[in-house]
Amino acid sequence: MEKVRCDWANQSEIERIYHDTQWGRPAHEDGYLFEMLVLESMQAGLSWKTILDKREAFREAFDQFDIEKVSRYDEKKIAELLSNPKIIRNKLKIQAAVNNAEMFLKIQKDHGSFDQFIWSYVNHQPVVNNFYSLSEVPSTTELAERITKDLKKAGFKFIGPTIIYAYMQSIGMVNDHLLTCEFRHC
Repeated sequence: MEKVRCDWANQSEIERIYHDTQWGRPAHEDGYLFEMLVLESMQAGLSWKTILDKREAFREAFDQFDIEKVSRYDEKKIAELLSNPKIIRNKLKIQAAVNNAEMFLKIQKDHGSFDQFIWSYVNHQPVVNNFYSLSEVPSTTELAERITKDLKKAGFKFIGPTIIYAYMQSIGMVNDHLLTCEFRHC
């Protein structure tokens, strides 16, 4: 029998797999945290399925999201990325990814890890919400607005409260699995 999951995850196999194995699960590895920040920024204005479909191409194009390497991308590498039809070829988003890698490294240096920094906003414990339907799940919160403001102050680009809230969901800082979802406590 088919498992019950959040409605949005029933649209495609790739969304089901992502929902069932990653979304809403606490993540603490800085490389993964960087990857998800880049992917959530790339998703702005697009569907999440589009990003998931291109995820492996993004990993290849962005050197497996090696933060040090991405932070050193020059104009030649940016031009190469802009000519890659397998990824999102938005110059502002790609430039933001490079900039954000530099800012990510600065936060690692200042806080020991990006994980320590970002999870401190929730006292290192996921916020578990209790929603019955997708219509109840917010697209942003005051906390996402505060994190966005702090990240922008630290120099991050191409982020906003909606992107940051989706990021918080993707790394498990927020668990918005619906009360009826069988993956809520995975």
